Amino acid sequence: MIIEAPPQILISHSSLNSFRKPFQNPNPNFRKHFFLSLNGSSLLTPLTQFSRQANTFALPTSDPGLLFREKILYIENLKINARKALQQNPNLRSTPLSSLKSVEDCLCSMGIERSALGRILDMHPQLLTCDPHYDIYPIFDFLLNEVEIPFPDIRRSVIRCPRLLVCSVNGQLRPTLCFLRNLGFVSINFQKALLLVSSVEGTLLPKIKYLQSLGLSYEEVVNMVLRSPGLLTFSIRNNFMPKVEYFVKEMRGDIFQLKRFPQYFSFSLEGRIKPRHRLLVEHGFSLPLSEMLKVSDGEFNSWLIEMQLRSVNGR
Repeated sequence: MIIEAPPQILISHSSLNSFRKPFQNPNPNFRKHFFLSLNGSSLLTPLTQFSRQANTFALPTSDPGLLFREKILYIENLKINARKALQQNPNLRSTPLSSLKSVEDCLCSMGIERSALGRILDMHPQLLTCDPHYDIYPIFDFLLNEVEIPFPDIRRSVIRCPRLLVCSVNGQLRPTLCFLRNLGFVSINFQKALLLVSSVEGTLLPKIKYLQSLGLSYEEVVNMVLRSPGLLTFSIRNNFMPKVEYFVKEMRGDIFQLKRFPQYFSFSLEGRIKPRHRLLVEHGFSLPLSEMLKVSDGEFNSWLIEMQLRSVNGR
């Protein structure tokens, strides 16, 4: 009996790669061809077609155990804690490997390196089972076309604040953007993009009201925030309150000095503010708040030695 071998189907590596990474470094000048701006939720048809085409390359396997093992190896190869991911996202057990790879393709298409990819997905394992076309691409669309962050800075925004990828555009990101623009933020760059994940009612307004409670007007607080946007990221309990208390009680400072130098809150209380203030008090010297804190340790110590020498020679 003669058994005929089934015909082999050969697929070139170049053809396979063309399906795996269709958005590798897209030209930012044509980014609006990849996204639609209608409510930040619709995408062009070619993306959906790609999703269907990519899935046709999944090789059928009848052993569920082997499929699951292959999926775990893929996750671990991305430097993701598989045990934690399964605990936080039980849907991961039944999600096919092809879906996980579509998430990787989506993030890589925006310039996010594979080394950063693992850290992002380890922090937010729910992303592993999301549908990129409904859950991730609309966020990129929003950042590109509404926030107007340049394409090369999208990866920097996401790497700096991965939580952007798990926030609702309509429920979180867009209302916060409107609030920030009403405050006076003309542009939101990749460094300020992390402010978008903060709740207006639960986070941003309470911080503004706390600073007002110190005796500052709303306009003065807004001016401080625009000069030092990091104020909106600091904790009231762990940052504002202890630093204000030390400034008022120990340094006997005037609150209006903080209006002139809001960066005071960005320095470590135990690591810089207290040690330098105590050294000045110990030697009987004083410095404006900005000069006391902004210089490096070497510059501060040099200044202190110079002042000590002058004091001795003056005697």
